[in-house]
Amino acid sequence: MLRAGSWAGRRRVSRAEGLATRLGGGAKAAGLREAAAFGDVVLAALPFDAGAGVVGQLCGPLEGKALIDCSNPVGPGFRLLTRDGRSAAERLAGAAPGVHVVKAFNLCHEDVWRMAPPVFDGRPLAVPVCGDDEPSLARVRRLVRDTGCEPVPGGGLERAGLLEATAALFIGLWVGEGADAQAIAPPLAYATGPVRG
Repeated sequence: MLRAGSWAGRRRVSRAEGLATRLGGGAKAAGLREAAAFGDVVLAALPFDAGAGVVGQLCGPLEGKALIDCSNPVGPGFRLLTRDGRSAAERLAGAAPGVHVVKAFNLCHEDVWRMAPPVFDGRPLAVPVCGDDEPSLARVRRLVRDTGCEPVPGGGLERAGLLEATAALFIGLWVGEGADAQAIAPPLAYATGPVRG
């Protein structure tokens, strides 16, 4: 689903052509407005300091669509840049009323999404999804499944900041400490305490 009808949008179409070539699968290059107008779901992979401004300029073509925010507002020292308490996803939603922002796909490096499918130790990757609009959430969950992953309900968009904080923690552990962040959480059977026999 993702590659069958994808558009690569950038401010300069010449740069979008390179991105479309890297994506493959028939992706087409376009300017931002044309790419935003295509399809029911748009993936916003934007730097934190530019996201709200870019999305605000694209309100018309994005109206009524699911806009996936995969950004991580992480700065020096692996600290969150969202000091005022509003997540990057909430900022996008505030900049574009009528656009249904969904937070997803932010916990993995881009190379993980090149895996077909991303499966680790026999388990498909779980992808938390946060948002408020049920039809948009359904579209994003379907997209998650199309990538071979398993969607996990993350709650409303007000919980997107928790995903962003999780990403900051994971990036700090992976890059800063060389630690295996996956080893942090016990299996579900042990999540509420020791298993009693």
